[in-house]
Amino acid sequence: MFETIVALATPPAKSALALIRLSGDDCFKIVSKVFSKDLTNVKEKGIHYGYILDNKKQIDQVVLLAYVAPHSFTGENSIEIITHGSMLIANQIISLLLKSGARMATNGEFSSRAYLNGKIDLVQAEAINDMINATTVEAKDLSMVSLLGKTSKVFKPIRDEIGEILSHIEVNIDYPEYEDIEVTSEEEIITKCSKIVKDINKLIEQGEKDRIYKEGVKIAIVGKPNVGKSSLLNVFLKEDKAIVTDIAGTTRDIVEGEFNLSGVPVHLYDTAGLRESSDVIEQIGISKAKKVIDSADLILFLVDETGLDNELYSLIKDKKHLIVYNKADLLSKKEKGKLYISAKENNISELINKIKEELNIGEVTIKPSFNNVRQLGILKSMVMYLDQAIEDAKDNQPIDLISVNIMAAYNSSLDLLGENNKNDLTDEIFSRFCVGK
Repeated sequence: MFETIVALATPPAKSALALIRLSGDDCFKIVSKVFSKDLTNVKEKGIHYGYILDNKKQIDQVVLLAYVAPHSFTGENSIEIITHGSMLIANQIISLLLKSGARMATNGEFSSRAYLNGKIDLVQAEAINDMINATTVEAKDLSMVSLLGKTSKVFKPIRDEIGEILSHIEVNIDYPEYEDIEVTSEEEIITKCSKIVKDINKLIEQGEKDRIYKEGVKIAIVGKPNVGKSSLLNVFLKEDKAIVTDIAGTTRDIVEGEFNLSGVPVHLYDTAGLRESSDVIEQIGISKAKKVIDSADLILFLVDETGLDNELYSLIKDKKHLIVYNKADLLSKKEKGKLYISAKENNISELINKIKEELNIGEVTIKPSFNNVRQLGILKSMVMYLDQAIEDAKDNQPIDLISVNIMAAYNSSLDLLGENNKNDLTDEIFSRFCVGK
């Protein structure tokens, strides 16, 4: 029996409407205690209009959407209460429901119940959270593919192929006396496992490519003082976020901003100018700048008309970077092969193209992909197990030893979809969700 949970499903702020969700076996009974109509005999989904009451006092006019198990998101009896969007009203209603027998939902508990009740698998559940957190259309579209179950559908044949190999091996081990059983040879294991590894590696390649559309990239603008770093950040963000002056050392802390680059969220960092300084505050800014350099996916090393500072360049030369010559409007001569821009004149189109090229950002093709850390980690572990099984087969190891790694790969495939250890996974995965979801 699932106890009834309740939570606000809309942001906790003043709005036209607010939505309160409940789910659980006693859902209709609990709501009937505070609603102007009796819902205990509801047999099918429907819309109900009435009042939330505290004893006989009317708290608000509401619309109730009732869902009868198993025809709901969670697979349980569920109700969504649409109220006026005052947090005072919403909190009053939730308080009444708690007094009537419901309890507050924990983070992601509605999605967790949908998963535990078999309404969605774990990949679909993660897609819900990805949809909520998406900052670009491309990230949202990728998540929608998984939410619709298309990503899981692509993977299930791979899971089944591993299971088929394993079942044939187990039959050979358990029933060696039956002559009519097809013997699974080392050669057959090598062939089939090699094909599966190839298929999984394609999924990994696609996932790694699509991952940046969800997680974004970090780009740091680095250089000595007064080369135009803050001006360049303002051009990227299309706003005057960073203070720009002719005084060297104006930027003393990290200035951050975000923009959308062909569907990829870019986290941009304007750093303090790198130089020797006796100013304590500027020293702290320079120290922070060096930490940003270490974590950046790409560094834009900005140079002005005075040329490249080799000592500063040594700090970033071993990291992925672009040398960018700013203030091109002041230069009378430009050398072939160098990247010139003018932040002052908003002339950075060539730089944007170079960034896309360096980070492999192109036209995104929306297709099923496993693109979060957990999913990619499991796929890579499956490849590791199957590669080891192939090596064991090539070394003519006993069939039961070969099957150990194939079994590990199969268990990993169940973990990917959440078909193994449901209770162990729930707390970790769903704790990252918001409360009303």
